[in-house]
Amino acid sequence: MKQSVFMTVLLVIAFGVSWIVYEFIFGADNDAFGLHYIYAGGYLVVVLMTLSIMVITYIFERLLSLRKAYGKEALPVFVKKVEKALMENNITQAIAACDQQKGSCAEIVRSGLESYQRAQTLQWSLDKRLTETRRALEEATSLEVPLLERNLIAISTIASISTMVGLLGTTLGMIRSFKALAQSGAPDAIQLSLGISEALINTAGGLFAAIVAIVAYNYFVNKVDAYTYMIDEASYSMVSILSTTAKDQ
Repeated sequence: MKQSVFMTVLLVIAFGVSWIVYEFIFGADNDAFGLHYIYAGGYLVVVLMTLSIMVITYIFERLLSLRKAYGKEALPVFVKKVEKALMENNITQAIAACDQQKGSCAEIVRSGLESYQRAQTLQWSLDKRLTETRRALEEATSLEVPLLERNLIAISTIASISTMVGLLGTTLGMIRSFKALAQSGAPDAIQLSLGISEALINTAGGLFAAIVAIVAYNYFVNKVDAYTYMIDEASYSMVSILSTTAKDQ
């Protein structure tokens, strides 16, 4: 599924679920769950719930995607297998290890190995073989890394929007409260309490969505950076071993 289609479908579903929960659970007449006070937050609660559902969905999507990108075995174990095969000058075995491992790093390493193997078949010089291998590694990395970073911008955007929407709800609630206080005679206690509830509920909802999004964004950025570093290390190690074994022949 294309990224834009996924985001549109997620937005529509999240908004629909939020609207149903807001109207028929929070706004239910019998209030069986004791959540009617959230209904007093106004329609901005629907927006905040939508953003919360979206960020939680993105978190699960990133967890599953990164788990798949890591491959079947731990990356250090996989790298050791490839290095051992290359030290034995067995490129075919190294490629087989990549096929077994799967994941982003394995795809990148396999791309470099296949490029080297083709250049070797064409009897290119060592320098030209290594240059072609580095090019293939860089090209494969440029294709795989964006997949690791997918939806991180969306999570970061939700963190910012949630704070602003919560602040908007707080401002609207305070306006209602001051309007109730400004009436001549005794203040309208009902409108005053509704304004305070609207302000506090939207503040809490905005902070919840923003905190979850910020923590998730920082966590995934650190995971992607660490994985990208390990990919670079594996690529550098592979080229070094290929260079050494070719010179020893």
